[in-house]
Amino acid sequence: MTNIDLADLDAFAAVARARSFRGAAGLRNVSASALSAALQRLEARLGVRLLNRTTRSVTLTDAGARLLERLTPALGEVAAALDAVNDFRDTPTGILRLNVPTIVARYVLPDIAGRFLGAHPGITLEVSANDRFIDVLAAGFDAGIRYDEALERDMIRLPIGPRRQRFILAAAPAYLASHDAPTHPRDIVQHAAIRHRFDSGAMPQWEFERGNEVVKVSPNGRLIAGNADLEVTAAVQGLGLIYGFEEFLGPSLASGTLVPLLPDWWMSFSGPFLYYPSRTHMPAPLRAFVDFVKADPPPA
Repeated sequence: MTNIDLADLDAFAAVARARSFRGAAGLRNVSASALSAALQRLEARLGVRLLNRTTRSVTLTDAGARLLERLTPALGEVAAALDAVNDFRDTPTGILRLNVPTIVARYVLPDIAGRFLGAHPGITLEVSANDRFIDVLAAGFDAGIRYDEALERDMIRLPIGPRRQRFILAAAPAYLASHDAPTHPRDIVQHAAIRHRFDSGAMPQWEFERGNEVVKVSPNGRLIAGNADLEVTAAVQGLGLIYGFEEFLGPSLASGTLVPLLPDWWMSFSGPFLYYPSRTHMPAPLRAFVDFVKADPPPA
């Protein structure tokens, strides 16, 4: 047992928390086969099964549950011990793991990440982009970026990126050539719509506001997807109304392939936040990123 690889223990912890090889692989940006191989090596070394695997689920055995319980704080201590070496460096080094929504990965983080990495050549940034609500710490991330309604209340939050964003409504000229444009959000139920379904399976209502009036609509989805590029393409082709982040739809509006609808009703909301746990010892890469974001306030 003295030759057990620490990386194999870390792989086991990741799969055990996610209850899925594929889910853990997506969160860690590695292949599911690599995690499977690591677990096979670990079980062979220990001589005991740690996880029960079927085609549909991954569950902990009693031995696996006991190991995970004792291993989690130990891995945290190892990470903290290795990170303490950064106190003796001129600049911090290490890996910063962030979990962010796809909108942030595409439109908010690139500029910030580029400037941060330019200022900290010793840090590697790993970004996992998905729209699922997860326990970022249990999944092995140092921090996450989410919008206000999805933030865990016991976390420290720090504004990052634009402070106000909007959801907007649009349609292609080809669609409007054969359909009357809605004059009120309630008219939307008479139209074909392109709906977005999140990874969790949720398909939120479309929400509009003007003054003190708020209207929520559940449109009839002619296309339901979980990919913004597919949704925008379908809208440009004239398949129906589309409602989404202004950042996603802005280029199509600028080119004229989509036409804005009901702009007086567009919903404005708070921009994203970086969030991380309150703890005495913050890993050096995360501390550097927090300091960088604080020194680079987001636009209003």
